[in-house]
Amino acid sequence: MKRVLFSALVLPFLLGSLACSAPLTTREKAAGIGALGGAAAGGLIGGAVGRPGVGAAVGGALGLGAGALIGDQMMGQEQKQQEQQRQIDQQQEELRRQREEMERLKKQTEY
Repeated sequence: MKRVLFSALVLPFLLGSLACSAPLTTREKAAGIGALGGAAAGGLIGGAVGRPGVGAAVGGALGLGAGALIGDQMMGQEQKQQEQQRQIDQQQEELRRQREEMERLKKQTEY
């Protein structure tokens, strides 16, 4: 029963993720991990009370939601970091340009 339940939950997820042509986003990865973790925990808890299938389904759904929320927060942080890095790169380029201009002006006044 556990193998059937595990196969029913994991196999579609694995096939779906392998079939995607684009790489998974952070949100999608976290949602998948949350769903699998929630299903496993729910199956164990449900098994203790005699309803492993219901426990796995509920745990999977809750884990999916929690994982998606966490993944969304992580994606937001990644986007902020990328924007900050872009700004840093832009400022470094401006500094480089200004240094070159200063050197050019120094050479010009020497002559």
